[in-house]
Amino acid sequence: MALFNTVLSWLMNKRMHQIDLFIKYPHEVQEEWFSRLITYGKSTEWGKKYEYRSIDSYKVFSNRVPISNYDQLKPYIDRLRNGEQNLLWPEEIKWFAKSSGTTSSKSKFIPVSNSSLEECHFKGGKDLLSIYVNNFPDTEVFDGRSLIMGGSHTISEVTNESYYDGDLSAILIQNLPFWAQFLKTPNLSIALMNEWESKIELMARETMSHNVTSISGVPSWMVVLLKRILELTGKANIREVWPNLEVFFHGGVNFSPYREQFKNLISSDKMHYMETYNASEGFFGIQDQTESNELLLMLDYGIFYEFIPIEEIDDENPHAYILGEVEKDRIYAMVITTNAGLWRYLIGDTIIFTSLNPYRIRITGRTKSFINAFGEELMNDNAERAISIACNKCNVMTLDYTAAPLFSTDKESAAHEWLIEFENEPVNLDFFSETLDNALKSLNSDYEAKRYHNMILRPPVIRSVAKGTFYNWMKSKGKLGGQHKVPRLSNDRIIVEEILAMIKV
Repeated sequence: MALFNTVLSWLMNKRMHQIDLFIKYPHEVQEEWFSRLITYGKSTEWGKKYEYRSIDSYKVFSNRVPISNYDQLKPYIDRLRNGEQNLLWPEEIKWFAKSSGTTSSKSKFIPVSNSSLEECHFKGGKDLLSIYVNNFPDTEVFDGRSLIMGGSHTISEVTNESYYDGDLSAILIQNLPFWAQFLKTPNLSIALMNEWESKIELMARETMSHNVTSISGVPSWMVVLLKRILELTGKANIREVWPNLEVFFHGGVNFSPYREQFKNLISSDKMHYMETYNASEGFFGIQDQTESNELLLMLDYGIFYEFIPIEEIDDENPHAYILGEVEKDRIYAMVITTNAGLWRYLIGDTIIFTSLNPYRIRITGRTKSFINAFGEELMNDNAERAISIACNKCNVMTLDYTAAPLFSTDKESAAHEWLIEFENEPVNLDFFSETLDNALKSLNSDYEAKRYHNMILRPPVIRSVAKGTFYNWMKSKGKLGGQHKVPRLSNDRIIVEEILAMIKV
């Protein structure tokens, strides 16, 4: 194993030279990928529609090809899922990463090509390890097992063909190269299970006896697993179970609310935490500094980047900026063109640049109001529709509302807290809460997963507030008037706490 560790470390260090190359020549690397993507897309139905053969510059591309969201690409993606090919990308598309949906559908199905697997997602995983080895050259991370906590995937048969859909993490686990399969735990049959309660139990029982040196996954689910391992082993600290554990590679949600929990679960000054920005649509960023959680924007993964200032996001024809035109400390919505056939795709995330040499970013949120403290990706349109369903079933009307996360404690799991100002109070507030909860589950598959058996989220906490509460809060903020609206969803508790404090006065 020591020889294996040495060889892998050498390969990782070699990759650092390539990372240094795109850091030194970022614009040239992006221009090269732009040209390659246009060339690859020429023969597709999309490429023919927008006459890619005559696109010879970014200016022509940006003037001719529209910025798209999922709903606008959905007709093409539906056809791909029905077995048609060469629509958006010239390779056969048989994998679809499933994520939370939009107004028109419960789930999104993001196409994943072989190129995006190899040149983007897997390359990102290798670079994550390369950067870690570079930062911690004395690491022994390859001497043990890597615990990867992924999702699940299903196989769907369509017209004598098959396609696969599921969480991106499950797709990656299914397609890992042999050397990564050799190092990981648990085994594939457990890692890809659909039933999460059994999955957590089996993962805990299988992995607690291994020499685990690294863990990877979404913080909310990893907390559940680690707590179960401590229950089974009777240990007080995960380092007593895995004495050589040295790093947690995490992403998907804001890590700040979980930091103290992990410090309590893994009490060690030798434990490292590295953040990634890896979405269904692509692998975008890696924390490359030990003393900062800023993310290095990865520029040679088959992705061409554009950025729209957030204040222009609702304009009919917003101006998109390429990498060389962006400014520090300005919020942008990210637009991507990828080697899976997402052309000028508005991903929905917002970022700011914290550095322009090299290009480093920080994720600031979403283009719409949302709650994603636990990986549930609850969007504003989900909330509006669920509230409408609950009001209709309970024969009530709301005047205003806002919602925010309630973070877990030692005694209770996390929840969403809703402050609602009713025109007429529900006869039974508990029934209203249950109806709202069920509506949210039906509208959002990620929320539904997190609510499964109350493992991540318990039922929503509904607080009925007096009439005039939101008016008084808006007045206190100097935001009375038609142009100002109560934020429906927040990913932090600032607004909720302000209103609760005001009520108590």
